[in-house]
Amino acid sequence: MSALNKISVYLVGLAATFVFLLLIKIFNVSYPLNLLITNTTKSSELAVVGEGKVDVVPDTVYVELGISVSNVATAEEAQKKIDEVNNKVIDALKNLGVDAKDIQTSNYNINPNYNYLPSNENKITGYNGNATVNVKLKDAKLATQVINEATKAGANQVMGNRFVVDDPAKYREVARNKAIENAKEQAAKLSKELGISLGKIVNIVESNGGNDYPMYARADIAMPKTGGGGPQLEPGTQTVTSTVTLFFEKK
Repeated sequence: MSALNKISVYLVGLAATFVFLLLIKIFNVSYPLNLLITNTTKSSELAVVGEGKVDVVPDTVYVELGISVSNVATAEEAQKKIDEVNNKVIDALKNLGVDAKDIQTSNYNINPNYNYLPSNENKITGYNGNATVNVKLKDAKLATQVINEATKAGANQVMGNRFVVDDPAKYREVARNKAIENAKEQAAKLSKELGISLGKIVNIVESNGGNDYPMYARADIAMPKTGGGGPQLEPGTQTVTSTVTLFFEKK
């Protein structure tokens, strides 16, 4: 190829490159750099997955207590009845040693009842109202007493309870350590079966299996019978898990 032809080919290539870069600039096209990465694990490494879990008895319970009134003559009377029971329930909870910051009144509402007439002249026949008192108990053993005292104070609904592990992070550390030991055991077995020697751990990746949020068990509670000892509530156990991937250097 003559020198003139070489220069022509060079200029054509340069012009094509310039046009390509100009199109990228105009249309804001990104370079597909990820296509250049074919493997994130080096061939000199062995990745092994380990799993660990720990069963924990929940240390906290949430109880939902309901107050409901119906067919009251006026909205003011419905509010008065709800407030009276609500205040009595809260006082009963505080007398049991429940901290005020662990008591919350929610879902407070009052609604009219209508008598729907064919003439569309709907008439209010009374008022319904309700409220919910949510209680957080750091001593799960208090749950039965809370239900008993709240119903004595006038609460006429117990919507349910939730047992949770308040701080699962400390138990996840135990599960993580078990997962690491499990991964090491698996690596030892694999290296023996494959006839390879493993060196130090060069990286670790953890997955907690979605346990960042407290898992809980919920059960509707029957209203305690008058004079009885109240419902027997069992917290059961919660499983905290961890999965780790260890990357071993191959010798």
